[in-house]
Amino acid sequence: MNRKQALAVFEDFKIRRIYDEKSETWYFSVVDIIAALIQQPDYQTARKYWNKLKERLKKEGSQSVTDCHQLKLEAADGKILATQEKG
Repeated sequence: MNRKQALAVFEDFKIRRIYDEKSETWYFSVVDIIAALIQQPDYQTARKYWNKLKERLKKEGSQSVTDCHQLKLEAADGKILATQEKG
């Protein structure tokens, strides 16, 4: 699968994303989007917020939560790690 990584910026928050040329689809980091929406610069706090939200949505039977997949994106330290993301 041929993918390109690029950052999107929303109100000074960097949102990690990957473009899959084969499917012509952008995949964004849900945690990064949540950080921007709740104006939370701390990644761990945003991650915990997403985990709690995901737990509540699963209990409600939300289909969007079941479609979440981990992506390998660059972390702040430069390492490529699997993350909790959504396409």
